[in-house]
Amino acid sequence: MNDTIGFVGGGRMAEALIQGIIKAGLAGPEQIWAADPDAGRQQLLTGQYGIRTCAQASEFVADCTILILAVKPQVMGPVLDSIRSVISSRHLVISIAAGIPLAFMEARLSATQCRLVRVMPNTPALIQEGASALSPGAGTTAEDMAKARAIFDAVGRSVVLAENYLDAVTGLSGSGPAYVFSFIEAMIDGGVKVGLSRVDAQLLVLQTVLGSVKLAIESNEHPAQLRAMVTSPGGTTIAGLHELARSGFSGIVMDAVEAATRRSKELGQG
Repeated sequence: MNDTIGFVGGGRMAEALIQGIIKAGLAGPEQIWAADPDAGRQQLLTGQYGIRTCAQASEFVADCTILILAVKPQVMGPVLDSIRSVISSRHLVISIAAGIPLAFMEARLSATQCRLVRVMPNTPALIQEGASALSPGAGTTAEDMAKARAIFDAVGRSVVLAENYLDAVTGLSGSGPAYVFSFIEAMIDGGVKVGLSRVDAQLLVLQTVLGSVKLAIESNEHPAQLRAMVTSPGGTTIAGLHELARSGFSGIVMDAVEAATRRSKELGQG
């Protein structure tokens, strides 16, 4: 990329994207700015990645062609108000603020004629294994989307979806890591309950989850088929699966995704 990229907000997700962008060779440190009011974060980002940092985004917005809004949803309005005077039609503006619809940003930036992309990433982006969904705004070009996808593919994998699906994405992959961590914790506790040390149980569970995910990806088999491979007639696995089914495991997980999706819609309306 020949673009200069500015991050409005220098938190952990911004840091993950900065790391991914540099590692993938999309831009060098000299092409990246980040604004954060915390002097400690500025020092860390400059020291760790060699990028330029400052306290206020207004210092660099005019010099950038891509802006990534990595701020909390509740401050998005004031942030947009503070920089819109220096945003123009040359800017591609990418938001990763959960629950903030494109319409909200388009209304605030309507006079600027910039292009907008809304993204729902998730926390595994911190180790370049994130899942992100991108939605283009009105007037956003194919070239804009290619640039946006390149950035998020640098920290995992991405899909392009219409914005009306982003609440479902939030409920599924956005909140999904918390469901997985809860499952991992419960499996570890199960191992402890049947006599394993917590250290051994944790090692076995984490490797089991990692191996299972890699097998699902690399085999390209349906999860039901992979489950059947482990499930012998009258064996231990079917006994365990019976307990999960009797407890309503599948329904509980689906209900969790639905509840998080519903809450995402509520926050967006708010």
